Amino acid sequence: MDRWRYARPCSIRPAAQHRIAQSWARACVWISGCHVTVRGAERLTRYPVAVYAANHTSYMDTPVIFSSLPFQFRILAKKELWPIAFIGWYLNRSGQIPIDTVNTHATLSSLGIGAKALRAGMPLFVFPEGGRTQTGELQPFLSGAAYLAIRAQVPLVPIALDGVYDLLPIHTHHFYPGELTLSVGEPIDTRGMSVRQTEELTERLRAAIAAMLEAGNTRGAAASETPALHA
Repeated sequence: MDRWRYARPCSIRPAAQHRIAQSWARACVWISGCHVTVRGAERLTRYPVAVYAANHTSYMDTPVIFSSLPFQFRILAKKELWPIAFIGWYLNRSGQIPIDTVNTHATLSSLGIGAKALRAGMPLFVFPEGGRTQTGELQPFLSGAAYLAIRAQVPLVPIALDGVYDLLPIHTHHFYPGELTLSVGEPIDTRGMSVRQTEELTERLRAAIAAMLEAGNTRGAAASETPALHA
C-alpha cells in the first residue's frame, strides 16, 4: 500500500484531531479506574520541539501518553495498525506516521517524513522497542528515535511508563487497576551529534529509561514497607 495514502491531509484541523485523541485517551484512563501521576512534568515543556520516547508495555500506553502530554505531537506507529477499522482511519486522518520495521527502504522513508515534521516544528513520540513487551521487562531498543533526534538536531526526551503493564498485560482483556506513573527524564542534547552516533544515543536513551523504572520500583518497595498509621 502506498505510503502517501497514509499521509493524506486531514479535512479536520490537526489541533482539533489531537483534542479528540486526548478526550478519548482520558476517557480510556478513567474507565480503567486509574490515575496517572506525572513526574518531571516541567521537562515536557522545556523545548518546543523534541523526540519523546517511552518503553512499550501495554495497549494502554497510548491512552496514557495522549492523556498526559500537554501539547500536540505526532506518533510513529507500526504500519500494521493502519488496516484496523477506526484505528487506522484515525491514524491516517490525524497525520500520524506509519513505520515499517521489516522493509529497510520503507523505514528510512518514514524516518525521513518524521525528520521533516520535526523541522517543521512538530514534536514526535516513539516507542523504541518496536512493540509491546511480553514479560513487562524492558526490551532492546531500535534506533529510530535516536536517529530522528540527531537528524533534526532536537532533544531526545526519555519517558518511563510504570504500572501500565500490570493494568492491561499482553494477551489479557481485563483491567487490573493500580498506580500508573509517567516519569520524564532529563532531555538529551543532540546538537553537534552525527548519525554515526545513533547507536550510542540509543544506548543512552535505554539506560535513562531503565534507571527511571528502577527508581520507581525502589520507591514502590519503600512505600509498601512503610507501616500504616491508624488513628
